[in-house]
Amino acid sequence: MFSNLKTKSGLAVALLATTVFSSTAFAHDPIFGQGPHVLFKDGFEVATEFHSSKKGNELENEFGLEVKYGITGDWAIGIEVPFEIKADDGNSSSGLGDTAIFTKYRFWRKDTKGLQESAAVSLKFITETGDENTTPALGTGTTDSVVGLSYGYEGRRWYRWASVRYRQNGTTTAGLKRGDKTLFDFVIGLRPTLSGYTEPDMVYLLELNGELGDSATLNGNTVANTGGDEWFISPGFMWTIKNFAVRGGVQLQISNKLNGSQEKSDYRAKLSFEWHL
Repeated sequence: MFSNLKTKSGLAVALLATTVFSSTAFAHDPIFGQGPHVLFKDGFEVATEFHSSKKGNELENEFGLEVKYGITGDWAIGIEVPFEIKADDGNSSSGLGDTAIFTKYRFWRKDTKGLQESAAVSLKFITETGDENTTPALGTGTTDSVVGLSYGYEGRRWYRWASVRYRQNGTTTAGLKRGDKTLFDFVIGLRPTLSGYTEPDMVYLLELNGELGDSATLNGNTVANTGGDEWFISPGFMWTIKNFAVRGGVQLQISNKLNGSQEKSDYRAKLSFEWHL
């Protein structure tokens, strides 16, 4: 009798630990790529983000606010509102950029001891709320969309992610269409020290990010010196404690095949602070 009671108690503790671990320690996504992580039902995630990028004489800094809501345990929606500061060839501008709304649905999940695998689809609409008439422009003047598919392997020690996204850009009233892009991301992560939920937790990441871009067109005619392919290597980190996380990384270009004469990307950096409520 006592043996059965001990066995049942052990199973209950193991089930509780698995549930807690699945809903907290697994709540990670890559820095620059995309993963299948969503939220628990009726949960909120609030994040403040800082982005910085430089390409030739172009320097862009962006401060963003992102709010995400869990409709179910597998379906989340959210909104991103950016404030941009741009400089290019002696000109500068600042103000609200293009607001984005997005959703993600996790359609597959498999939990085993100390491991979770999952896959999700996502959709984002980037609205034309920024002012494209400033110099440099704060908006694109179009409504763009991004559809994605992501896979995640999230264990106690190792993480792996892979994703593909396709960005379809709209056409301005002047007939200019920026080239569409296909984005590829391959990521590995390592937790060097295993920790409990109430303890600080650090995961180190290394991403390979690819961007394959079409040339822009103007009234159906190809625009010179636009489009091409770029690949980046991106080291980063995720530091978490309970329901708070700090995530950051930098993208460094390792290869490019740009069409015509174009400035290559010097760097892109990102730092975010996230709360789960």
